[in-house]
This record gives sequence, structure tokens and C-alpha cells, in this order.
Amino acid sequence: MNEDSLAFSPDQFSGLARMFPLPNLVMFPHVMQAMHIFEPRYRAMFEEAVSDDKLIALGVLSPGWEVDYEGRPALESVACLCRIATYQQTPEGTYNVLLLGVRRIQLSEELPPTRPFRVVEAGIVEDEIPPQFSDQEVSAMQQKLLAAFKHSIPKMPSSYDQIDELLGSQITLGMLADIVAYTAELSLEVKLSLLKTSNVFDRVQVLLRALGKTTPAGVASRTFPPAFSVN
Repeated sequence: MNEDSLAFSPDQFSGLARMFPLPNLVMFPHVMQAMHIFEPRYRAMFEEAVSDDKLIALGVLSPGWEVDYEGRPALESVACLCRIATYQQTPEGTYNVLLLGVRRIQLSEELPPTRPFRVVEAGIVEDEIPPQFSDQEVSAMQQKLLAAFKHSIPKMPSSYDQIDELLGSQITLGMLADIVAYTAELSLEVKLSLLKTSNVFDRVQVLLRALGKTTPAGVASRTFPPAFSVN
């Protein structure tokens, strides 16, 4: 796995998203997620992606999905487009996969079911930063978000050192907001709201309010970085 293989440009996306919908995970750009792919329909999806553009989309199932999980339950309107970073096939034919989130996508029309998995027309959604904000204001917002995130996790020097190292000044405010949104112990509803918010300043404001309601540092059990999903 190298940086060139993970690099993404919007023109690499065909506009057709292979959907991997999940009921309890909201994926974000700029983070990595481990997955275990075992259902035949999603193995077929993965194998097609590997042989093509190495892109799949992690979507979120809308409430009530349990009634029609094996069919085509409703999807939330925004998903995260992901690149396959690396994978390993097991002796049973399943796959252990590491995905990198690359962009938000807005879902539009679902294609007729001609494949074992679902395919949806979608467009890439880029981060928006209102032009009236200066570089100094953006930097100040970044430091405020970083401080709020530190306060929301256990008071452990090792965690703080990792945060400073991984989330320093070399990333944008939008990237920081997405990493914090993925990592923080927030409800599915709040995370979905953050995924749907393309305006970076609005996203940060939602995050700051949500982080202010979390358990203060030293009391919570969450650690950084978070453990990989067992999906």
C-alpha cells in the first residue's frame, strides 16, 4: 500500500456507486475502516471493484431496514465513496478489506437490479468553506475543534500525543472535522448529520455542540485511535 495507489481524483469516479449499505456505521472521507466481506452479493461487488476502479460506497440504511434487509431497503441520501487500500482473501473465499474514505457522494437514482449488489447514480460532494472566512479564522476554528476533541476522550498522555502527531497543522479543517466525526463517540444520527453537511464551518459547529455533551476526559472509556470495526 503506497500513497500513489491511494490517491484519488474525482474524474476517476464513473458516477455509478457500488453500494455496501450498513445499518450501524457512518463512514467518512480521510479515515480508514476495516471490513470483513462474507455475503455472496458483497463478495461479487468487491471482486468487480478490485478488477475495475477499486471504488465502493459505504452507505447507511434508513430506519426500518430490518423488514427488507435481503432486498432493497431505503438508503440515506449521502454515502462515503471509498477506495480499496488493501485486502486479503481467506481460505473460505471471504475478504478482509481495508477501505479509505475519499469523498462524500450524493445518491440519486438506483439502477434496476441486474447485479447481485445495488448500484446507484451519485455525484461527488466537495467540502465548502465560505469565502468570507480568513485563514486566521479557519486556523482558530481548527484549534478549537482539536481542543474539544481532546477534552472528549480519556485523559491519557499517550492519546494526546497521538492526536497532536496525527491531527497537526498539516491537514485541512474539513479533514480534521471528518476524522473527529468518525472517531468521537457520537450517536448514529449525529454522525449521519455530519456526513450530510458539506459546509465545513457548519460541520464544525455541529461537532463542537456534540462534543460538548460527551463525557469529560478522564471518565469515558473511548480511546484514540479507535479499534477497527468487526463488520
